[in-house]
Amino acid sequence: MRFAVSCEENSPRSLEQRPFVYSFWHQCTFAATYLWRDLNIRVMSSTSFDGEFTARMIRRFGFLPVRGSSSRGAVRGLLGMRKEIEAGWTVAFTIDGPRGPRFITKPGPVLLARAAKVPMAVFHIAIEKAWVLNTWDRLMIPKPFTKALMRVATLIPVPDDIGSEDIERYNALLQSSLDRVKAFAEENVTQVGSEEFPFFARHKEGGTFPPPIPSVASNHV
Repeated sequence: MRFAVSCEENSPRSLEQRPFVYSFWHQCTFAATYLWRDLNIRVMSSTSFDGEFTARMIRRFGFLPVRGSSSRGAVRGLLGMRKEIEAGWTVAFTIDGPRGPRFITKPGPVLLARAAKVPMAVFHIAIEKAWVLNTWDRLMIPKPFTKALMRVATLIPVPDDIGSEDIERYNALLQSSLDRVKAFAEENVTQVGSEEFPFFARHKEGGTFPPPIPSVASNHV
């Protein structure tokens, strides 16, 4: 799989830059696991049997699972993720997992970003040719030699003094950011390898993103 990376303004500048609270859709788990491998990113993992299986798999790709999920062990998981951020690590959520609804955000990243005083970051990876499973998330499995485009959104700072009434407002901003980068990536994935979307040079420690390509929309709270 060959990747290109495209960024909005005021977005993370590399794979290895940290700490952030990342969110992405469960649908692109396979592509994200491959691109972000071996960076010691902390990932929320369910306490269920399926979660244990997933945890073993992601460890093989250099991720560290943190126990908890939106449905079981949520408080434990958020506390664990906060400790990892305070130690300087980036954390990530498959934000519509573990069981959906598909493409709908949950407030966990907002709560964590507020408590840990680090911004939320968002990306989506579109795949040119993939097998799409008949699962709740329409999981995409990349076909051999396919191309993929990751679009990275503008960072979303979450003030640490916002009240509970503002959580939904920031969750809506997270939703709109994910919707925006998904639409951009899917619209432009066929151009991967072009002058505008050159192949991404990943190395063992990560890789620097190209200069931003402005989006029509921007984040406003």
